[in-house]
Amino acid sequence: MIYNFVIALYISAVHLAALFNKKVAKMVKGEKGAFAVLKKQIDPQAKYLWFHAASLGEFEQGRPLIEQIRKQYPQYKILQTFFSPSGYEVRKDYKGADVVCYLPLDSPRNVKRFIDLAHPYMAFFIKYEFWCNYLSELKRRNIPVYSVSSIFRPQQIFFRWYGGSYKNVLKCFDHLFVQNEESVRLLESIGVTRTTVVGDTRFDRVLEICSQAKELPLVESFKGNNRKTFVAGSSWTSDEDIFIPYFNEHPEMKLIIAPHVIDESHLQEIIGKLKRPVVRYTQATEENVKQADCLIIDCFGLLSSIYRYGEISYVGGGFGVSIHNTLEAAVYGIPVIFGPNNYKFLEAQGLKACQGGFEIQGKEDFDRLMNKFLSDEACLHEAGKNAGDYVRNNAGALEKIMNTVSL
Repeated sequence: MIYNFVIALYISAVHLAALFNKKVAKMVKGEKGAFAVLKKQIDPQAKYLWFHAASLGEFEQGRPLIEQIRKQYPQYKILQTFFSPSGYEVRKDYKGADVVCYLPLDSPRNVKRFIDLAHPYMAFFIKYEFWCNYLSELKRRNIPVYSVSSIFRPQQIFFRWYGGSYKNVLKCFDHLFVQNEESVRLLESIGVTRTTVVGDTRFDRVLEICSQAKELPLVESFKGNNRKTFVAGSSWTSDEDIFIPYFNEHPEMKLIIAPHVIDESHLQEIIGKLKRPVVRYTQATEENVKQADCLIIDCFGLLSSIYRYGEISYVGGGFGVSIHNTLEAAVYGIPVIFGPNNYKFLEAQGLKACQGGFEIQGKEDFDRLMNKFLSDEACLHEAGKNAGDYVRNNAGALEKIMNTVSL
């Protein structure tokens, strides 16, 4: 009752926020439209495997499993749902799923209506998705449900004295595929024992992306043969204020920036800070790209392939809410630099431990590290090798999951 009261308050707050925020308004509209999508697109005779991811990052964690199941068990159809517009808007046309829509908020009425329409044969919730009403209803209907790539910490509500009955939501899962042993111990402390440590499916995903990386002739022409290229991915203003001044003063290196936000005002802000020749990817030609020292990626979908052209990488977000995907860069065997807000990410801790990833506290740390990499070829090579080995050595979660799930 308390949970449903909180959900009702949350739904009211979301609808109020939608009046002032375009992103929230898009989410509310998408959730309302989800039932119409299901009515129109769900085949009542088919067996659907339902995958739910909050946003794009979680989707990428679940994607290897979707595509492996597609390959091995083509008799099943795939329903993919998202909570956030940042996931849905990017992957609404994802060819690996038969139906893609938003997930309506977790009220009892929404839940029953959604599951009646979707009639999933099995469900997979990725990482941090623990919706009480959805999970309880799936359990009540004897629909198997799995948690994939989840990770648990003592600070989470399930393990606090005030967690109350909410911890029982975890007992609705038929199995939890977790990232580390600490998660297993925490779950055991509250009586949840159907667990397996498999690691993170993102290792499998980035290896797959690496093997299928796009060739980008314009980026290759920009890079040339003589100077080292520094690739900054998913950067924010606070990140750019650290690496752009260094770039301006070091003509021996080239710079590729793929900012997290690519609206015109941010792009102009970046260009205004640069003191060397720059070209935007959407305006680049075979001729002008060779004259530039900085290439700005002003479109989506290329970053995971662009890291292959760098000798050193920087992953943004570490001076804000949290870092973005470090594995996308590390898989290419190049060192990864990031800011201090990385403690929640096991892969960042792993990269630091193996000396393939490097945390900086600010510009002084960054300058010192870059001077070392640019002047010491052996150090640069060793750091890159460490990063690449770390990714390869931690792959295999997908196989472990497939060996446990009964399809």
